Amino acid sequence: MVDQSLKSSSRKNSFFHGCWSAFAWTNLIILGSASVARRKILAEMGYEFTVMTADIDEKGIRKEKPEELVMAIAEAKADAIISKLQTIDNREKDAKPTILVAADTVVVYEGMVREKPSSKEEARQFIKDYSGGHAATVGSVIITNLKTGFRKGGWDKVEIYFHEIPDEMIDKLIEEGTVLYVAGGLIIEHPLILPFIKEVVGTTDSVMGLPKALTERLIKEAL
Repeated sequence: MVDQSLKSSSRKNSFFHGCWSAFAWTNLIILGSASVARRKILAEMGYEFTVMTADIDEKGIRKEKPEELVMAIAEAKADAIISKLQTIDNREKDAKPTILVAADTVVVYEGMVREKPSSKEEARQFIKDYSGGHAATVGSVIITNLKTGFRKGGWDKVEIYFHEIPDEMIDKLIEEGTVLYVAGGLIIEHPLILPFIKEVVGTTDSVMGLPKALTERLIKEAL
C-alpha cells in the first residue's frame, strides 16, 4: 500500500483537524463513482455520502505502469467532479469542509493492464486466462478536501490465485453479465466465481474497488 501526496494547501486550519468525530456523522463526503461496490464499501465504513460521476474518457488516459495509470485516472475523475461542482450553487455547504473521494481499479495479468471488457468474447477470454492461474488488481484512491485544496492519494495491490474454472461456469458468468462492467471482468465476490478463488493476498475490498484502510487514512489526513 503506497501513499502519494499530490497537492496540499499551505494553510493550516485547526478546526478541520479537530472536528473528526462530528464530521463522521455528517453528509459531507462526495463519492466520485457510479460503482455499486464502492458505494457499498463506503457505507460499510460508516459514512453518509452523495454520489457524483465524472464522465471522463478513461481510455484516453494512458500510462506505462498500472500504478501510474490508476492514480492518473482517479485524479482526472476528481478534477472533472470539481469542475461540475463549480457550476452548482453550493453556498450552504461551502461553509463546511467537503471531502471528495475518487478511485480507480485495473486488473493486471501477465504484466498487461486489463480494464473493462469491450465485448462478451473478451470477457470470456479474460476469465479463461485466470482459470488455474493468477492475476492482480491495482487500485487507487484520491482524497481532496474541497475547502482547503489539500489532496493526497495512494494505491494498493492485491494478488488473486484461482482454481480451474469450468467452461460452463464461465458461460454462466458471461450470460449473467455483471463481469462485462468491471475491470478485467473480475468479481471475486460473485457467488459463481467465489468457489474457484484459491487465495487472495490482500483485501477483498481493495479488489472490489475501494481499499478501506487506505481510504480511511487518507480521509483523516485530508481533514
